[in-house]
Amino acid sequence: MRVLLHTCCGPCAIFPASLLQAEGFSVTLFFYNPNIFPLEEKAKRRDALASLAKEEGWTVIYDDAPYKTYESRVSVLEKPRRCQVCYSMRLEKTARAAKEGGYDGFSTTLLVSPYQRHEDVHRTGEALAEAFGISFIYRDFRVGYRRGRNAARGKHIYMQNYCGCLRSMEERVMVNASSRTSL
Repeated sequence: MRVLLHTCCGPCAIFPASLLQAEGFSVTLFFYNPNIFPLEEKAKRRDALASLAKEEGWTVIYDDAPYKTYESRVSVLEKPRRCQVCYSMRLEKTARAAKEGGYDGFSTTLLVSPYQRHEDVHRTGEALAEAFGISFIYRDFRVGYRRGRNAARGKHIYMQNYCGCLRSMEERVMVNASSRTSL
């Protein structure tokens, strides 16, 4: 069974791709992340994924839109609605690409992160599977989050410290500043 795995970054791909392959799936990674800001950050994540994919023998499809595509859809939204729109954008593009590419199903590395709204990602994937007539391969990959991060460190793969969008970057800076002042 061929699966198209939406991939946000290299570290988050390690466990899901390996698990799905161990289960017998033929996995192709799909890098579509118009939410990542700034452009230099997107390049770092894309390049790290390309390096990891070469090392692991994974095939990656790169299909992306500029940040303004994302920003135009979420500019007035706050969490959690902003995150939901982001999940929908990325998973809809993945489901469409999977259907058009003749894949049997699709999934996402967003399901590995304990920082994502897991149930929202799951519900979105299932709804899009029904809309596109293709299987959503659901797994709770969170059990492998630390394993994937540790493997990425061992391989010296770039790891970001925020989800991707400008607002998540700002929130991360505010949390870091707050923790330093409370010491």
